[in-house]
Amino acid sequence: MGLSPADVVRAQYRASAAGDLAALRATLAPDVEWVETAGFPLGGTYRTPDGVTSGVMDRLAAEWTGWAVHDETYVSEGEDVVVLARYTATNRATGRALDARVAHHFVVRGARIARFEQFVDSATVRAAMRP
Repeated sequence: MGLSPADVVRAQYRASAAGDLAALRATLAPDVEWVETAGFPLGGTYRTPDGVTSGVMDRLAAEWTGWAVHDETYVSEGEDVVVLARYTATNRATGRALDARVAHHFVVRGARIARFEQFVDSATVRAAMRP
C-alpha cells in the first residue's frame, strides 16, 4: 500500500526541517503549483520542484535564521490535506523574532504534492522584517 496524502505532506515537512532539499523536491510533482500568500514577502506562484526550492526555501534560508515550520494539526479528506502550523525564525536583517500562525492546503496526487497554498497573517511576518 502506498503513502497516504498526509504521509506525503509529513515527509515534505520532515525534509524541510532537515534542510534536505533533494528529499523535499522528491515529494513534489513535476508540475507542482506552489502559492505563497499575496503580501507575504515571497508572495506569488512557483512551479516545478526546483522552482519551489530556489524561489522559496533558498530565499527563506538567506533572509531568516532558524526558519522552521511546526506542523501541529492535520485535516485530511481524499487528496486534500490542511495543516495548521506555526512559523518561527529570526530575521537576519533586523534580528527580530517571528512566531506566526499559518495554514497550508496541499493537494496530493499520485503520492506527490501537486498543489500548495499558504494562508498566513503576512503583517506579522513583515513586522519582524521592520527595523
